[in-house]
Amino acid sequence: MDTHRTRTTSRRGDTAGRRRPALATVAMALVPVLGMTALAACGSDGDGDGDTSPSATVRPSAPATASFTGPVPSALESLAASAKASVSAAASSASARASEFEASVSAEVARAGTAAEKELKDVDGRGNATADVSLTGKPRAETGGLLAVVVNITNRSDDTASYAVQVDFHAPDGKVVETRYVGAEDLAPGERALPLAISRKPPEPQLTAKIAKAQRY
Repeated sequence: MDTHRTRTTSRRGDTAGRRRPALATVAMALVPVLGMTALAACGSDGDGDGDTSPSATVRPSAPATASFTGPVPSALESLAASAKASVSAAASSASARASEFEASVSAEVARAGTAAEKELKDVDGRGNATADVSLTGKPRAETGGLLAVVVNITNRSDDTASYAVQVDFHAPDGKVVETRYVGAEDLAPGERALPLAISRKPPEPQLTAKIAKAQRY
């Protein structure tokens, strides 16, 4: 009996000895898990200050409108305002180009025009030099939008001569609405002059330029 009890006790001791290392291993494996659980609990604490988890969502705040004054313009209103500003700028630019073009006409041409008007004052009919004069249109892109024609004057006589030309601008109904005078002085035989006759009327209605008088003197 004593021998049997001794064997039994020895077996129980061996079994307990084998269980202790196994329990220790399980406990060591549980320590990291419990630590991570504790960290997660701290991270989701009441005030949420320490929440850095990837699932956290940042919500954009609405723009402050306290400093706005007046109604916000619609897209159509903004487009209309932009178009109006563009048209105004284009009109100002066209007016500036027209002024620059007129200023480019020399004072000598203006003086010749005054002399031509004076010469034609006492001329009857269309004058003696209509065959020596013709008109050529000038592109409005080069005149700032103004209607301008080149008066082609060629001295077809055998002597040096001066010319006086009257250019009338006609409305669509045929009425003369504007008159310009140009001239060329002391042209040698075969020599050519190209003065400009410029209308200062609006682009509409469109006018037609015609030679009213041309006198060689």
